[in-house]
Amino acid sequence: MPDRTKETPLVVAVEMGYGHLRAATPLADALGTEVLKVDEPPLVAAGEERLWARVRRGYEAISRLSQIPVVGRPLGWVLDSLTDIPRLYPLRDLSAPTHGVRALERLARKRLGEGLVARLRETGAPLLTTFYSPAIVADRAGLDRVFCVVTDSDINRIWAPLEPSRTRIRYLVPTRRAARRLQAYGVPPERITFTGFPLPDALVGGPGLPTLKRNLAARLVRLDPSGEFRRSVPEELAHFLGALPREEEGRPALLTFAVGGAGAQAGMAEAFLPGFRGAVEAGRLRIALVAGVRPEVEARFREALHRAGMEALVGAGVEILAARGFPDYYARFNALLARTDVLWTKPSELTFYGALGIPLVLAPPVGVHERYNRRWAREGGAGLKQREARFASEWLADWLADGLLAGAAWAGYMHLPKFGLYRILEAVAQAPEARVAP
Repeated sequence: MPDRTKETPLVVAVEMGYGHLRAATPLADALGTEVLKVDEPPLVAAGEERLWARVRRGYEAISRLSQIPVVGRPLGWVLDSLTDIPRLYPLRDLSAPTHGVRALERLARKRLGEGLVARLRETGAPLLTTFYSPAIVADRAGLDRVFCVVTDSDINRIWAPLEPSRTRIRYLVPTRRAARRLQAYGVPPERITFTGFPLPDALVGGPGLPTLKRNLAARLVRLDPSGEFRRSVPEELAHFLGALPREEEGRPALLTFAVGGAGAQAGMAEAFLPGFRGAVEAGRLRIALVAGVRPEVEARFREALHRAGMEALVGAGVEILAARGFPDYYARFNALLARTDVLWTKPSELTFYGALGIPLVLAPPVGVHERYNRRWAREGGAGLKQREARFASEWLADWLADGLLAGAAWAGYMHLPKFGLYRILEAVAQAPEARVAP
């Protein structure tokens, strides 16, 4: 029998927020394997584990505290400095190493990633990672078949190695801009493939998009109570989706508010929930609050509901999604998205989920990369910049009445890349046999 370990990639991510895990999980599921974390056993040595824990705690603390008005502003500047991305135009050589690139190189010289490299050499498996450091460490060790899935629409120089022109890494990017950025950083064009972001198969349904189309057809009816949008493009809707489900007429839309993995922006619920009380009580709107894996965020949501006089609506128009670990959260969140009509979130990796035909209400970005994500979604027509949270019930009602949210859902489906999962799997499957350096 063939050695299956040489055929199945090692899928590696890091738990720093949800973004890298959210990209890795559908890939691992499709490959019939598990997601291994570069910062945890069995891929990490004891010293590395403590280092990663400190880095993760520091990043998450800065992300959360930077959202505090006034006092958080200096930390916002720190976060912007860490995630800085220079202007792309005019096109020019941006390959010079930054402080972050040199810092990662110093850590690699101190044997960062030693356990990962040993595992790859032992199994002969390809590496498929959604974080830059495993790819760079493996490339530095002379390993072939190293695939790096980029998780933002534009990226910092740290995603490319010290000597980018000599890299063996195959970059799989979610946007054309990310491809141009890597070329500006010195990565050869032939090492870059535009794929799109790996969206969950459970929400796409395969290259024919049956699940996506079914969910979108129902969503468009709920998002367009006046029929304003549907009257504007009847032929297009019929061509791509067929007949829309009449049974969805009159059903309330579901607004899902999701905070990031670091818990940033959870406090916004206290501002917007009171305004929605009447609509939820009258059955005109439903709300889902996504706390993820953080009990403190769930507690904050429940307190906000209490203050808004909406405690009794939990289970009757309001729901809270809280999970004990990422796998449970990921599965339940995907199930929630299948029936979500509007996704209100910061412009993290969830920006790419606009391709599912879910209109995005985009909260203020946390970091420079999220500013680019927000711009990418808005340019594609799928994202709308949030207005003042206190008055969300008013501007959201207007967007529903005007068909603006339905239009954003349709634009996301038509303009944003939907096939990332399948294109990435195809790219990995076509890789030649590994040649492992001694």
